[in-house]
Amino acid sequence: MDWGIEIPFDKDYVTYVWFDALINYISIPGYLSDEKKFNKWWPADVHLIGKDILTTHSVYWSTMLFSLGLPLPKTIFAHGWWLTGQDKMSKSLGNVVDPLDLIEQYGVDAVRFYLMREMILGQDSNFSTDSFIKCYNDDLANDFGNLLNRVSGLITKNHSGIIPPRTQSPAEDEIGGLIGGLDAHVYSLISVFKVNDAIAAIMDLVGKLNKYIEAQAPWKLAKTDLPAAERVLATAAFGLLTSARLLKPVMPTKCQQVIDVLSSPDGKIQTHTALFPRIEVEKK
Repeated sequence: MDWGIEIPFDKDYVTYVWFDALINYISIPGYLSDEKKFNKWWPADVHLIGKDILTTHSVYWSTMLFSLGLPLPKTIFAHGWWLTGQDKMSKSLGNVVDPLDLIEQYGVDAVRFYLMREMILGQDSNFSTDSFIKCYNDDLANDFGNLLNRVSGLITKNHSGIIPPRTQSPAEDEIGGLIGGLDAHVYSLISVFKVNDAIAAIMDLVGKLNKYIEAQAPWKLAKTDLPAAERVLATAAFGLLTSARLLKPVMPTKCQQVIDVLSSPDGKIQTHTALFPRIEVEKK
């Protein structure tokens, strides 16, 4: 082969970009330059790669590491492709969806949420504008954003904007158990790369919190049983805060806004704009 970079010790062979690119995995953490740093970061727990470069990472890279006497990554996990229709997105087919266009229209957090929610790692996923809008409106506008509006609005209106302290009653046993067990459940799913299932579990709690508020009707309780209304809203606020904390790696900006609204030092609800304004399909 006459293309590539000539190997210094044998002019009959050349190498190319993959060798140089793969070496970055160990040179950047400090191989041969910072032993302490290198020992901290290598071997990698997980190499997350596209399935079309699996051979490069599992055969070529492993061979290079063996030749250097270095340990291999503990796990190599190959994710799938985003498809439009039944085809892989590619410039040659002209079917590429520019994520920057989506981000400009709907915000980076919404796009991150959709991509992580809709792809089962290890399988291909199908993108369409309709599925994106449905995910945005159903999960983010109607459920997550609406829950923040309801909780903050009711606390501001009926409780002087002060988040009530949490108390427990039989009415909170089920929802309280879901909130309390969510951290461990989400972490167990993430540890086996089921990111979409972890997000689904968080959103399931968000949906149940909305139904809990609807069933308990704290706007009515505030007129007849103020402590009961406070108990409901305190539970809902804590559940929403838990959901935002666990979703923050997926939606760092929006979830931090929720955390800021519900976690002021004086316990007072902070004013905020709509988290995810609904997309009106008719206008599009």
